[in-house]
Amino acid sequence: MHVSLNDMDSPHLPAMVLPKYMDAWIAGSPERIADLLTEDGVVIECYGPVYRGRERVLQWAETWLCNGGVVHSWDIISSFATNGREATEWVFDFTWQDRRRSFEGATIAEIQDGKIASLREYRTTGELYDWTGTWD
Repeated sequence: MHVSLNDMDSPHLPAMVLPKYMDAWIAGSPERIADLLTEDGVVIECYGPVYRGRERVLQWAETWLCNGGVVHSWDIISSFATNGREATEWVFDFTWQDRRRSFEGATIAEIQDGKIASLREYRTTGELYDWTGTWD
C-alpha cells in the first residue's frame, strides 16, 4: 500500500504525527520540524547521530537545510499507529552535498500528547533481492 502525505488526512486512517514530521522536512521548515517534538524529544538518525531536545533538533534542521540539504520526497509505503506508537516504512529522496540519493527505510516513534517523544530511523543498506536457495 502506498500512501502519499496528502492522503494521510483521510478519515479512514488514524491521525499520525510522523507524516507531519516528514512533510515539515519536505517543506524545508526547521521550526515546524522542531515544533512536532516534545521539549526533551530525541531523534536518532539511521546514520548514527542522536539529537536530544527540541533546541538541538532545531539546530540540526537549520544547519542541514542551510548547507544545501533538500528533501525532494519522503513517500510512505505503509504505516500504523497504536497506543502512543507510530511506525512507517518509506522511501526517502534527498540531496546532500550536491548529490541526489534515495533509499528505503523505516521509522518507529513514541508519541506523547500529539508530539514526538522519541524517533528512530532505520535504513535498508543492501539491494533487495529474492533468495533462491543459495548465496553467491
